[in-house]
Amino acid sequence: MKNYQYDTHKAMVVLLVASVLGACAESNPGDEVFNGDGDVQLNSVPDFSASLQSEEEGSSATGLRRSPQGIPNGGRDRRERAREPRRNGRFSERDFVGGQEVRTYDGTSNNLDNIEWGASFAQLQRIGVASYSDGASSMTFTDRAGPRQISNTIVNQGENESLPNPYGTSDMLWQWGQFIDHDLDLTDGSEEESQDILVPTGDPYFDPNSTGTVVIPFNRALYDPDTGTDVGNVRQQENEITSWIDGSMIYGSNEERAQALREGPDSPFLRTSAGDLLPFNTSNLANANGPVGDPASLFLAGDVRANEQAGLAAMHTLWVREHNRLAGLLTQENPNASANENFEAARRLVIAELQIITYNEYLPALLGSGALPEYSGYDASLNPTIYNEFSAAAYRLGHSMVSDNVLLVGANGEELPSSPLGLRNAFFNAPQVFANEGGISSILRGLASQSHQTIDIKVIHTLRNLLFGPPGAGGLDLISLNIQRGRDHGLPFYNEARAAMGLEPVTSFDQISDDAQLNQSLQDAYGDVAKVDLWIGGLAETPLSQQGSQLGPLFHSIIVRQFGELRDADRFWYENYLDDDELDRVRGVTLAQVIRDNTVIGNELQNDVFYAP
Repeated sequence: MKNYQYDTHKAMVVLLVASVLGACAESNPGDEVFNGDGDVQLNSVPDFSASLQSEEEGSSATGLRRSPQGIPNGGRDRRERAREPRRNGRFSERDFVGGQEVRTYDGTSNNLDNIEWGASFAQLQRIGVASYSDGASSMTFTDRAGPRQISNTIVNQGENESLPNPYGTSDMLWQWGQFIDHDLDLTDGSEEESQDILVPTGDPYFDPNSTGTVVIPFNRALYDPDTGTDVGNVRQQENEITSWIDGSMIYGSNEERAQALREGPDSPFLRTSAGDLLPFNTSNLANANGPVGDPASLFLAGDVRANEQAGLAAMHTLWVREHNRLAGLLTQENPNASANENFEAARRLVIAELQIITYNEYLPALLGSGALPEYSGYDASLNPTIYNEFSAAAYRLGHSMVSDNVLLVGANGEELPSSPLGLRNAFFNAPQVFANEGGISSILRGLASQSHQTIDIKVIHTLRNLLFGPPGAGGLDLISLNIQRGRDHGLPFYNEARAAMGLEPVTSFDQISDDAQLNQSLQDAYGDVAKVDLWIGGLAETPLSQQGSQLGPLFHSIIVRQFGELRDADRFWYENYLDDDELDRVRGVTLAQVIRDNTVIGNELQNDVFYAP
């Protein structure tokens, strides 16, 4: 029997070690003791050394090249599996459970006149005109500085430098942003096209021996193979998951994953593992495994990236618990309803809560209150499919917000002895972190307690030099990847994007920012203001702080447009879809309330977790 109001876990947590530099197989747990905070701590950890596998053994030795996040190749196969039913006409079937229409998992049939708007493997939309070096698909630019050179010149925040934001918003802002991002878009790298990033000779982290031969591995993104043939048919990338705010990171974007996440067709509950944590990927479904060699040693969730870092895995765990809490309540209230009816009713409420928290708490904290107009009803003329400029540039703003450390906070507001958790130790290591660091409660308290870094052009040392490991052993530069990905996607230049959004193009570097030193760095890196990459220029802009926005004009306007269309184009938007009783159940929900309902956390947590106390 499920606990419908989460209390304390005395269950055994299955342990594994998933360090940044190695991977392990599942093993028997060590001795555990209940630590009084609702989670389990270990007295001893088993020896995993025999199961450690180097990144080289996990990739080249098997002939398998993986994306930077460790998603095994096979993107084309995933695309074909997703699109095959639609070619047979099955995508047009609407889904009904207990006489009520429910969302399809692949996002089709939301708009009844345009079945594939917002569906998985739909082409990303464009706001501006595509910019490829040959006008069609190539990214072999000879007139732009290299991504790592730009990263070193402009984005390099000092190794121990902290730049807290002046708005008082907490780390929960970027964590929720990442969680919602993984509901909206995923465009993985293809195994077929490498376009590695050249590292400047003598780079202190990536080429300290001045060999001049070091590269940061990079594969071009999956795209529609029917595009990219000429300037009239430019390459178009696809979104692997649904565009809607539909909880796909919890439930999956296809039937196969959705069914694997459920306890079974006769149960209204999602699967969990010991300790009420996420289930493990024992079915070897597609997953971002990072450097981990054994897929079954990592968690399975609706989105493949759930294991990327411990805070994200904690958020996934929280929402699986919330579904199961609601499913338990609904089962008690409606004992004559089928398991599938109660499952879908719980799913419907969870999606509504995600939408409410995003639009009532998250976006106002990011953009200021009133940035989006009030909801005025469903608009079938709008295409909500994610924009390329949003996915590959504007919504990557969170990379500037992340701190080097995540706080681990106890029930009395004290930092735990092992706090802070270094971000570099949280990559693809969530099961070990949850066992050693007090489960998800201490991480969630910590995310709500610390101010995030200022949204600006600076990014912490860990993400710029140690992403997923040190250089030469899995380490990457996230900023170089962002710049290269923008060029891979044919994103318009910064000035072109401003014009496409109805903003006046800048004519000199000193018009981008109020910071004269930053403007000079931009000029040093680019030389020509017309050549500035979209991600760089958007983050370099002075924020619209007078209206409460943490973003400059360009990224502010792109995010307002995207989230406005995601809401207004959704036939299943909660205000257009839920009945009165369901609306009463979710009205006024907050992220703090969801956390309290599903963890041992109580009133020590502030009511608005997006602002640090």
